[in-house]
Amino acid sequence: MASQDAVPSPGDRQDHPDRQDRQDRQDHPDLQADCAACFGLCCMALPFARSADFAVSKPAGQPCSNLRTDFRCGIHERLRDRGYAGCTVFDCFGAGQKVSQVTFAGTDWRAAPETARAMTEVFPVVRQLHELLRYITEALGLALARPVHQELRRARDRIDGLTRGSAASIVELDVNALRGEVNVLLLRAGELARAHVPGPRKNHRGADLVGAKLSGAGLRGASLRGALLVAADLSGADLRDADLIGADLRDADLSGADLTGALFLTQAQLNAARGDAATVLPPVLSRPAHW
Repeated sequence: MASQDAVPSPGDRQDHPDRQDRQDRQDHPDLQADCAACFGLCCMALPFARSADFAVSKPAGQPCSNLRTDFRCGIHERLRDRGYAGCTVFDCFGAGQKVSQVTFAGTDWRAAPETARAMTEVFPVVRQLHELLRYITEALGLALARPVHQELRRARDRIDGLTRGSAASIVELDVNALRGEVNVLLLRAGELARAHVPGPRKNHRGADLVGAKLSGAGLRGASLRGALLVAADLSGADLRDADLIGADLRDADLSGADLTGALFLTQAQLNAARGDAATVLPPVLSRPAHW
């Protein structure tokens, strides 16, 4: 049964403590994919296996057969129809253009084949670093998380500096250790940002909720960090201010759900889920075309 506050009033949406900060956090083009400035690295460097997400298998370092000579995808508008749904839920968070234009100074792997192996190794690392930068940037846009802003800024500056190092220095990074350090700060930021939510807040951190029946559930301010929500029924659920960092939303039903103020929600997560015109999204995210 839905909680009494499952449908927010117009006042709730207008007076959210972090509303303006969250709207401002989208002005970071360096953390958004710019395919025109990238050498098609996601289509070359990353491997994928034949599955429901990919029509064929491809090893790391081998260009996808759909990659054109201009580094654009030849079936971009038909990816789902052609069996490449996995491509539609991937986001490099701007790592593609960073590696292409900064690490390798605009020299592409086709013009200089000897760089292909290094790009294949560097791109996945920078992609993880940019994902951390994306979360840190969001946390810095949360007014209620101000007590950890100074530490977050230091982490941001450090990681940004690492992304600008040499190819050799990047592949030697211990990304898992960095993730562990940053996660402590993001966890605290999430807790501070959710502290204003009235009443008890549910904790489903890391929970196995695959296929769970959560239609109309009152999950406002809940922690769903890293939760497995594959094919879960979240239709009509109240997910306002819920912490969704790392939550697996593949094929989850978000029809009519309210995601106002959801924390650390990415476009890739939405693209992997199902929703409809009644799904309420944060203003910085877009309604997927396939909904």
